Amino acid sequence: MTEANDTLAKLDAAADWVRQRSGRVPVLGIVAGSGLGALAGLVEEATRIPYAQIPHALSPTVIGHAGELVLGKLSGLDVAVLSGRVHGYEGHPTEDVVFNVRLVARLGAKRFLVTNAAGGVDPWLMPGMLCRIVDHLNLTGKNPLTGPNVAALGPRFPDMSKPYAPALGAVLERAAERAGVTLHAGVYAGLTGPSYETPAEIRMLRVLGANLVGMSTVHEVIALNHMGVEVTGLSCVTNHAAGVSSAPLDHAEVAQIADEAGPKLLALVRAFAGLLAEKSN
Repeated sequence: MTEANDTLAKLDAAADWVRQRSGRVPVLGIVAGSGLGALAGLVEEATRIPYAQIPHALSPTVIGHAGELVLGKLSGLDVAVLSGRVHGYEGHPTEDVVFNVRLVARLGAKRFLVTNAAGGVDPWLMPGMLCRIVDHLNLTGKNPLTGPNVAALGPRFPDMSKPYAPALGAVLERAAERAGVTLHAGVYAGLTGPSYETPAEIRMLRVLGANLVGMSTVHEVIALNHMGVEVTGLSCVTNHAAGVSSAPLDHAEVAQIADEAGPKLLALVRAFAGLLAEKSN
């Protein structure tokens, strides 16, 4: 079996397994990033499936990532929430990092909201702020499409001129207005980690045009664009990036700030799903 056929066979086996436990076809996929697992708690009529039970899916090892797929209703919309993600810095190849988002897309989701906790590269970005991701810099040195192309998923050379769909981003902006939440916008830089960036690296990112920095998301967005899925992104700023303030960076603080920002983020995501449900009806 070729590598491409093996990838497709694993995805189909996982999708068939999930369908045996829930016949729900998600309209929207949601990735709940570091400390943002409370998103899964919004889901009604929920079927909860630990990643560890899904064939070929990997479970995260990082605190703040529950590691379960939650299928159900959110504001009247059929959704699939990936509560937690795996990261490349845990030692996984990129094709495994993107397996779960590909799985949700294979289950039927044609739209995705990816969320993450991010450091603020710009000094004006304060902990607790929410930012819509409008573009990204993949600085990991890796791409999930490396190797034989899986033609059944998408083309060899997918267009990435609009990785975060403007129309879907506009819906997120309207959702923020409806929820009474202030939503900023910025470019996200994805680095490998797991060490935080140095002050010199943050100065470099600022010159390159990044406003936010983190260790996730970019590979998922590339894989979803390859599959023709519309994506929008949302960062919760959990800390000033290195050198912006004199405080040392701590993952426990990242999780704490994400938790404190939770009510705003939950209100925003609930309104976002509600607007999509209105459009689909």
